[in-house]
Amino acid sequence: MARKRTTTVKVGRDAKTGRFITVSEAKRKKKTTIVETIKRKRKVK
Repeated sequence: MARKRTTTVKVGRDAKTGRFITVSEAKRKKKTTIVETIKRKRKVK
């Protein structure tokens, strides 16, 4: 039986439009952006 592990991925999002942007761009524009951490499930054999 396979075990499930979670990995985390950071993504940047523009707070005004909701569009995804790069994390480096989100760190530069702190007033109008958010850096989100998303958990992704992955199967490990």
